[in-house]
Amino acid sequence: MNAINGDLSFLPLGGTGEIGMNLNLYRSGGQYLAVDCGIGFGGSEHPEVEVMMPDPAFIAERRERLAGLVITHAHEDHIGAVAHLWRSLRCPVYATPFGASVLRRKLGEVGLVNDVRIHIIKPSAHFEVGPFKLQFLNMAHSIPESQALVIRTQAGIVLHTGDWKFDPEPLVGPRCDEAALKALGDEGVLAMVCDSTNAMVEGESGSEGDVRRSLSDLIQGLRGRVAVTCFASNVARFESIALAARDAGRTVALIGRSLRNIDASARECGYLKGIPPFASEDDAQDIPDDNLLMIVTGSQGEPRSALSRIAADQHPRIELGEGDTVIFSSRMIPGNERAIGTVQDNLVRRGVKLITDKDHLTHVSGHPAREELKRLYSLVRPKYSVPVHGEWRHLSAHAALAQDLQVKPILLEDGDILSLYPGLPEVVDSAPVGKLVLDGTRLVPLQGGVMASRRRMLFNGVVIASVAVDAKGDLRGKPRISAPGLFDDEDPEIARVIGELASAMGDFPGPIRRDDDALLDATKAALRRALGKRLAKRPMVDVHLMRV
Repeated sequence: MNAINGDLSFLPLGGTGEIGMNLNLYRSGGQYLAVDCGIGFGGSEHPEVEVMMPDPAFIAERRERLAGLVITHAHEDHIGAVAHLWRSLRCPVYATPFGASVLRRKLGEVGLVNDVRIHIIKPSAHFEVGPFKLQFLNMAHSIPESQALVIRTQAGIVLHTGDWKFDPEPLVGPRCDEAALKALGDEGVLAMVCDSTNAMVEGESGSEGDVRRSLSDLIQGLRGRVAVTCFASNVARFESIALAARDAGRTVALIGRSLRNIDASARECGYLKGIPPFASEDDAQDIPDDNLLMIVTGSQGEPRSALSRIAADQHPRIELGEGDTVIFSSRMIPGNERAIGTVQDNLVRRGVKLITDKDHLTHVSGHPAREELKRLYSLVRPKYSVPVHGEWRHLSAHAALAQDLQVKPILLEDGDILSLYPGLPEVVDSAPVGKLVLDGTRLVPLQGGVMASRRRMLFNGVVIASVAVDAKGDLRGKPRISAPGLFDDEDPEIARVIGELASAMGDFPGPIRRDDDALLDATKAALRRALGKRLAKRPMVDVHLMRV
């Protein structure tokens, strides 16, 4: 990617060909602009992984040319990786007041709140980052202050939509700024890099206003404890649930740390006015069942979430049972079906009544369906369409829609370097991409040795043998074997494996016994043979060798 005057390129490092992990780069005049930096979740495809994020190695190697990172909105798949990847980027960050508030809390958790320079940009404001002349445009979405980003360069204008929808009644924050979108179209847009999440969904996505009225009607007719689980960042949904609870004579308690963090950021930025402070988990225990409504984390079945623990009767303070109701005010993200099903099964087993979006209007998407996409194209009238934020079936459907609207689509995947100018847009090169896994407090490659061993242990188990030998290599006592998840402690097969291992080690020739490395390798091989006779799988094997 050699810079030339008037050049313009786009490179997605994450979020194109997948949902989540958004990290996008623009290059102009030899400098880079990053847009969003988010996380994703392992789901059923990667059960060994909880949180992962795009590998920023390409731009980290060029960070002296990285002018800044712009956050379009505060959803986890757009902001959640900043706290983990910023040490690799070390650039200023630009966000709206609400986005900055959410980010500061995340940075505080990893000790970076005083290191990262955050520039607060008001919604719909103009600003500059390096050679990029930028403008935020108000877009409705399921979180406050979602912004599209207008990128003006010498080579032309790009509209990066972020996440959005045309909601006639978004409740918290303004509707999409259609006048500004039309004015931008009149100015002339070279390319629109656009959300594809619901490109396969006909019609329109629906309004938060309709959900508010529906929830109010629904909750007034319920008895016992009521719990509502939703995406933690949907402040408009928070407000709707709180108002529905007020109408039903119920006090609202927040159950889950992420909910409390979003509540604090929302109130800090002037949202949730008129909504009294929410009760705590401790307070909830003293509120009569018919007067309690809880907003609970865990709509996607996350194993450590509040709802998962409540469903398994493992929460230290909150219980649900016969006569209580749980409302899922959320959609099921693909890949989470099994986890959500487990939580719902556990709740039903406890006698809890479930209500989902299949039973009642409890949720609308924050992303545009096909009629909304058509409307955006009619306003912006870009020369080229670059579908992002979706898996391949979503990108392909979006591209076909753009083609029908006489806009030339360009399909990319993570790592493709799209030259938008000079000349006709084309993929001119590719950059290395990958995924990093958050493993405790460290980041490890998804395809590296650590996670490969984790996958093998997950499916095939692990067996560890401890062996003591003397200087000649003769066994001193019996080997000890630990095989959690494969054998019970009292399983007689373990004694047989130990006997076979000891017998095999007794037959090792002298040169192998005297060489630590050779003895270790031979012992592992003997252990694998002994296990292979009893297990139809190949567990990961390790040996602790001690000379005494």
